[in-house]
Amino acid sequence: MRTLFIENREEINQVIRACKTCFLAMSDQDFPYVLPMNFALDSDTVILHSAQSGRMWETLKKNQNVCINWIIGEDLAWQDAKVGCSYRVKSKSVLVEGKVEFVEDFDEKTRCLNLLMSQYSDREFKFSKPAVENVGIIKVAIKKISAKEFGAKAVMPWNS
Repeated sequence: MRTLFIENREEINQVIRACKTCFLAMSDQDFPYVLPMNFALDSDTVILHSAQSGRMWETLKKNQNVCINWIIGEDLAWQDAKVGCSYRVKSKSVLVEGKVEFVEDFDEKTRCLNLLMSQYSDREFKFSKPAVENVGIIKVAIKKISAKEFGAKAVMPWNS
């Protein structure tokens, strides 16, 4: 089984959009700190939202450099059923490195909230003024993006 790089940006975007959760990695005083997050993809920007306080918010205020990961696929495959090291989970993974920007503008926050909701639903939503003012919106401009497919061309799926 092979690990293949995914070079096509549209295929990379399809992997991202197929996910419901991303994992945001940041550095909190020389220690890694990772959180599952809801997200939206807006061209070359990842949009995240949270409360405007707490460990994540304070960590990002000190260090805006982040890494974001998405992964899809959980099918187990193997090359030889009797060789443990030949087993692999067939999956696709995307990594993004970038820098956080905190969004303060009311209209931009509203636009970002609509993008976030469109990742999860086709419905239209309204947001109250206090909801928009009290939510923290974070944009991560994509500086570096890479993607891989794991377990490519496996001989036999787990359920065969």
